[in-house]
Amino acid sequence: MRVIKSSIHPDALPLEDKITFHRRAARAIVVRGESILLLYTDRYQDYSLPGGGIDPDENEVEGLIRELQEETGAQNIRNIVPFGAYEEYRPWYKPDFDVMHMMSYCFWCDIDEELGEMSLEDYEIKNGMQPVWMNIHEAIRHNKHNMATNEKQGLSIQRETYLLELIASELMEKQKVS
Repeated sequence: MRVIKSSIHPDALPLEDKITFHRRAARAIVVRGESILLLYTDRYQDYSLPGGGIDPDENEVEGLIRELQEETGAQNIRNIVPFGAYEEYRPWYKPDFDVMHMMSYCFWCDIDEELGEMSLEDYEIKNGMQPVWMNIHEAIRHNKHNMATNEKQGLSIQRETYLLELIASELMEKQKVS
């Protein structure tokens, strides 16, 4: 899968001599017209692609399907096509490691119209995470405004906004071709 961006948080530098935690994640891109299925997180007041950590016994597609079902209640996940991987190094909050290296594997996919029951983790519930269909351009504007004005933003908002902008750009290119 193509690496679409590699990002290093300044607080993770220098990377040499750091104890690094490696994490794989899968993220879903589900689009209907200019609407995209996102997760709104009340704690950070931001929008992100549904997805999360891939379990050790899963491949990227299996992790994508599980995470998308758990976080949104998506049903009949199909037509899964690779989009690209976002690589990042950022500070890690647990004492055993200094830095997290995460590869987020992003996939286009389709789902049934109706969302089923979600199975959120405790921290996702506490953070007020909920699936929403959102105009992609409004989500980008919202996240950019949040990055400029909100001090309590999560570390993932930069990744998510970059990915949303790239997705929007590719959607506009597809529309020109059609």
